[in-house]
Amino acid sequence: MKSKTKSIIQFVVVLALGLLLVWVAYGQVADQKEKIISAFSNANYFWVFISAMIGFFSHIVRAYRWKYLLEPLGYKTSFINASAAVFIGYFGNYAFRLGEIMRPTIIDRYEKVPFQIGFGTVITERIVDTILLFVILGLTLLFQFSELIGLSSEYIFTPIAKKFDGMSDVKIIILSVLGIGAIIAFLLLRKKMAGKLKGKFGTIIKGFLDGLSSVRKIKNMWAFVGLSVLIWAMYFYCSYTCFFALPETSTLGHKECLTIMLLGTLGIVFTPGGLGAYHLIVANVLIFYGLDKAEAATFPWLVWTSQLIVVTFMGLLSLALLPIINRKKNVVQQ
Repeated sequence: MKSKTKSIIQFVVVLALGLLLVWVAYGQVADQKEKIISAFSNANYFWVFISAMIGFFSHIVRAYRWKYLLEPLGYKTSFINASAAVFIGYFGNYAFRLGEIMRPTIIDRYEKVPFQIGFGTVITERIVDTILLFVILGLTLLFQFSELIGLSSEYIFTPIAKKFDGMSDVKIIILSVLGIGAIIAFLLLRKKMAGKLKGKFGTIIKGFLDGLSSVRKIKNMWAFVGLSVLIWAMYFYCSYTCFFALPETSTLGHKECLTIMLLGTLGIVFTPGGLGAYHLIVANVLIFYGLDKAEAATFPWLVWTSQLIVVTFMGLLSLALLPIINRKKNVVQQ
């Protein structure tokens, strides 16, 4: 009961943050209503559809790549079930921010892959994605160094400096003490935490670690790497193709898209599906590149909403069809 209450509170807080950021983003363009409506009505939705389809196939490729992590552990999963689990997971991230929990839960139910192992492979995927995000950072620094420094100065370092200018020495000391205290607490409690890795709990942790280390057991590592790069290339072109939906963004190129992808991805981390955070960050990046507020505010909504529609439709469809698709399998097992 406590865990459910805690999850609900976390969801409400994160959702509230997302809505707050939406309100902040709206506040920036409140005087541009007519221009924004005109931008939406005149957008070329053919390119928005292409962006949505690229996003759809990126999830399909992710499901196929997932099988590379599960097979070395002795689990051959149905491609349909794996794909459905991925869509449900992404839908869970948009709706409840529980995608990393829902995906292994689904694959456990329909493919009998122990939850802890499935969860470990999902975390492995996140680690691989983080590595590739650093690759995107490197490419952005290579091709957009001055722009990235300018963005960081305008939206991060300067505001932080202003905050610290107004912060008293007492507050700085308190924050420093709290940080040091957290480190000391971890060092003191790590032995007690290690002692809990026994019995049933230890079995769960072992399964999780097996899933986490599955990447080392992949038979065709180059295929796994290629699929990982393909997934992120698709993410890139989700944004790039949407450039052509608006005349104002159609002049932007691959270099600008790198910056939008890098900073937009960071925005997705903060709120469910990036609600508010993605829109605010991408709009400000586009304003930095010289776009008017109206077009800058319209573009992230075109990209984000098209992906939301795909994930919501496929997530709900997967939830409805999985019991039907797996009915024969369940009958045989019974």
